[in-house]
Amino acid sequence: MTSTVLDPTLDLTLERVIRASPSSVWRAWTDPELLARWWVPAPMQTRVDRLDVRPGGGFVTSMREEAGEYVPHTDGIFLVVESEKRLVFTNVIDSSWRPAQPEPVSMTAEIIFGEHAEGTAYRAIVRHRDPVARNLHQDLGFLDGWGSVTAALADLVEAGSAT
Repeated sequence: MTSTVLDPTLDLTLERVIRASPSSVWRAWTDPELLARWWVPAPMQTRVDRLDVRPGGGFVTSMREEAGEYVPHTDGIFLVVESEKRLVFTNVIDSSWRPAQPEPVSMTAEIIFGEHAEGTAYRAIVRHRDPVARNLHQDLGFLDGWGSVTAALADLVEAGSAT
């Protein structure tokens, strides 16, 4: 079941056409080696510590600057997995299935991979608990951050690296 009702006081969205097949975009999301190449804004680097793409499976990444130490980045679980169509994950429950208080903001993200004449209609919907959390996420640079990693994802799959 897809929840398409958006609340502009609680939700942030990003939409883009990616000129690659939904299966290529899906693979870039679900293959740890590919996810590591685009998941955080450059020049940061990602290490995928756990990517168990199934409902209840863990989603854990770390990030670092240049040659620095890796620090925690994402620790959550997948809630919905519909192959090549939709991924839903949250950081409100950590990969050990414990309640979490993620910093700087808790969220549930829904990634939709739709058919498009030019490739994939890609849509990210990020839902928040309250307007304060939504506004904080926006003020922290949601559009720049999620926009840059989505551009990196598009560059990767449009170059044929995820076929």
